[in-house]
Formats: sequence, structure tokens, C-alpha cells
Amino acid sequence: MKKTISKLKKELDKWFSLYIRLREVTLEGMTQCFTCGKVDHYKKLQNGHFQSRRHHATRWDETNCQVQCIKCNIFSGNGEQYKFSLYLDAKYGVGTSEELEYQSKQTIKMTRIDYVEDISYYKELVNKIKEEKKIE
Repeated sequence: MKKTISKLKKELDKWFSLYIRLREVTLEGMTQCFTCGKVDHYKKLQNGHFQSRRHHATRWDETNCQVQCIKCNIFSGNGEQYKFSLYLDAKYGVGTSEELEYQSKQTIKMTRIDYVEDISYYKELVNKIKEEKKIE
């Protein structure tokens, strides 16, 4: 039986989130919160979105998504958006946060094939990083 679009979306969220948390991980499995600098194990950190996940155009955008601790992502008021925008512009160039805001307002329609291909892509990246870093 084919997976529903909502199940595919959930699976893509899982693999994409894992990739975001692993892409800058150390050999010990540690990574750093983008907004406050807290260092912790990648399993204890989250995939923080500059533009909300409800915007599909930026939901799986690798620039829009950065590692965040739970405090910055949830408890400090909407993911520390002001700091997030400053740090995005510092890391990726001035205007990045504005471009993401504009991009988030665009409408995209993902097909079942898009979801399946993206799941496969991020699953492969996650497994490659875990193998290279020898982390679980």
C-alpha cells in the first residue's frame, strides 16, 4: 500500500531534521545551537526554522533550517527570530533572511515523487555522515 502524502511529509521531516542536526556534527556527535551557541549532543538538539514549517516553500530549505536548542527553538519566543536573521545574514550573506521571508510566501506543490526522492536523498546523506563520523 502506498504511503499517504501526510506520512511521506512526516518521513521527510524526520530525515531532513536529522540531516540538519548532523551536517556540522563533531566526531563525538556534538553540535552547536545556531542562536545561543550551546553545545550538546545532536540528539538533544532540534531543527529550528527561521521561516515557520507551515511555509512549504522553505520548510525543507537548508539555509532556512539550522540547529537550535529547545530553549531557543521553542521557549524563547518563536525561535529567537531576530538573532536567527542576523546570524543567517552573517553566515550566508546580507539579505539572506529577507530572501527567505520572500521565498516563504511562494506557493509550491510537491508531488508524491518529490517526497520519495527527497526522503531518499536525505536518508543517504544522514547515513553517509554517520558512517564518516562513526556516530550512531
